[in-house]
Amino acid sequence: MTRPLHPRRSVLYMPGSNGRALAKARELPADCLIMDLEDSVAPEAKAAARAEIAAALQTGGYGRREVVIRVNAPDSPWGADDLVMVARSGANGVLLPKVESPATLDLALRQLQAAAAPADLPVWIMAETPRGIMALDRILSNQPRVAVVVMGTSDLAKDLRLPAGSGRNGLLHALGHCMLAARAHGVDIIDGVHVALDDDTGFRIACEQGRELGFDGKSLIHPRQIAVANECFGVAAAAAAAASEIVAAWQSARNNGQGITVIRGQLIEQLHVDEAERVLALYSAAQALQG
Repeated sequence: MTRPLHPRRSVLYMPGSNGRALAKARELPADCLIMDLEDSVAPEAKAAARAEIAAALQTGGYGRREVVIRVNAPDSPWGADDLVMVARSGANGVLLPKVESPATLDLALRQLQAAAAPADLPVWIMAETPRGIMALDRILSNQPRVAVVVMGTSDLAKDLRLPAGSGRNGLLHALGHCMLAARAHGVDIIDGVHVALDDDTGFRIACEQGRELGFDGKSLIHPRQIAVANECFGVAAAAAAAASEIVAAWQSARNNGQGITVIRGQLIEQLHVDEAERVLALYSAAQALQG
């Protein structure tokens, strides 16, 4: 299945109960906004947060940004009502928390269908528990509605009993496992949050590591993190120029009946051209988003 290409460098969580934050998000340079009904909203505030998000989306003004709603678990006391609201909201997607089996995803899809949600509404899923991560390949199998996997590294670190402040070494196996599953099924995957807001150096290191691991973007908890995430996961102008050179050289070679070409000593084949075209598409999409 060919999916629309979206820049997802910066994916910012916004508490659904904070109307002022939802309004401010219209001016932020984040690629994606996750309006949250789950962890950041107290049980007694769930209904009010649902109404806040619905009102914000009805008002609109979010431009080209993807707006996704993170609901409570479908089998929780709030999940069914959350999914009914999502179905009518006009959001660009729904994020399901703690998906641990295909059955969880199937239940949410049935509830969305019953609420007359758009049949092509993209579904994002959280990979944040050992059970869910071990089952991720099965969860993604034959599920074309799933567009994005979002790592929940805070919950995962707790479940893995990793020492506080121990860095990300203990997460690397799980991150790599999820990366393989996501790529095997052609979906994007977003790295987990960095919760130390005063640790700018550590945040940049985490972003650079995530990019090196192959992640498409970083989930964020504060607007101050957007610029670095956009930089680390974005396509620099120099990289776009290099990609354009590869595509042009390849086209010239093809016009001359050649199946390969060489640029600055590097052999260029179809696989390099495919990646160059993806890079150029991402660059163009990000430029349009900023415009």
